[in-house]
Amino acid sequence: MSDPYFQSLFADRIGGARYGKGTAIYKFENIKRAKRAAIKDFPDRPLLDFGIGENDEMAPRPIREAMKVEVDRLENRGYADNGIPEYKEAAAAFMKREFGVTLDPVTEVNHCIGSKPALAMLPAVFINQGDITLMTVPGYPVAGTHTQYYGGSVFRLPLEEKNGFKPDLDAIPDDIRRRAKLMVLNYPNSPTGALADEAFFRKVIDFALKHQIVVVNDAAHIMLTYGRRPLSFLQIDGAKEVGVEVHSMSKGFHMIGWRLGFVAGHERIVRAFADVKDNSDSGQFMAIQKAAIAGLNDPSIPVAVRTKYERRLRKLVATLNEIGFDAKMPGGTYFLYARSPKGVQGGPTFATAEDCSQFLIRERSICTVPWDDAGAYLRFSVTYQAPTEADEDVLMAALKERLARDRFLW
Repeated sequence: MSDPYFQSLFADRIGGARYGKGTAIYKFENIKRAKRAAIKDFPDRPLLDFGIGENDEMAPRPIREAMKVEVDRLENRGYADNGIPEYKEAAAAFMKREFGVTLDPVTEVNHCIGSKPALAMLPAVFINQGDITLMTVPGYPVAGTHTQYYGGSVFRLPLEEKNGFKPDLDAIPDDIRRRAKLMVLNYPNSPTGALADEAFFRKVIDFALKHQIVVVNDAAHIMLTYGRRPLSFLQIDGAKEVGVEVHSMSKGFHMIGWRLGFVAGHERIVRAFADVKDNSDSGQFMAIQKAAIAGLNDPSIPVAVRTKYERRLRKLVATLNEIGFDAKMPGGTYFLYARSPKGVQGGPTFATAEDCSQFLIRERSICTVPWDDAGAYLRFSVTYQAPTEADEDVLMAALKERLARDRFLW
């Protein structure tokens, strides 16, 4: 079959004339294929899915009840554009209550249709041809993808265990620092689960001021912080002068799929983001914004979400350590990032975490997500389906039984 006439017209940013002709398989597609094969080959062996990266339950009742009311109100039918004032006010009040951060809801907060679009749009505010975005790896690639769309490039900052899964800012070459415009961070960090502390954020601010770089902290998992109070980048003196923080209603409020968040920080950056956004979308449905206000105004909701996932993580850490893993309780997120085995005694060796992940899915029906960007690690998510704590314990017992069949090599 011949190519359509427009095959040569695809933009270079998505592959140009070669678009759709590549044979490389994205790792998540590899996982999906392996899961299908395991289900087909072992229909009586339930899949233990620790790969799912989204909350496993509905939004709490107060949010859903508010939505039921707001969806029937005529005044919510129109375009929200850059967000209704009530949502911005609730976001500012949330930031004050949880972090002691004072924000002007009119000029320093703007809603977004989830944090993903915000991270996609922010490079449009700053990146020109030849500019650089500094990005931690492993991590969420969206800001980097859009940096490249605008003719910029990405300089990867590896997150290594020896550095507490924080980037080594001192190791960035001088020529990269001179060309860099953006630094995208993510703390609490996905997938490593590492937390940033006040000293690290202070160093980031000093670095940004010295080298005139704008900082974006993706705080999607901020309410899933364990062992200390959640820390916002904006709590640190000077943070608002160098950047913004992106928040999500998904992780800490069980609002997965509702597509809502906000960008907060320096008023000029927030305004520029709002200008780009205004030319990209017409805002999230006002009823959703009003329902989210019920979540932001209820401090018990993120506490309950955090308590649930901390409990599950502690059970997972204990289970993995019983069969030889060196698993550590993460500081945040609902992910456990553990070093991948190098092989199985008397069985296959694993050159990469992806090799191990494929073995676990196909041979043991255990799904994890591999990361090989800065060492070989497996990411386990505790967002599995288990309606009760007893169900959680049954799942942990099944995981232990299957992993105990092999003696892993480290």
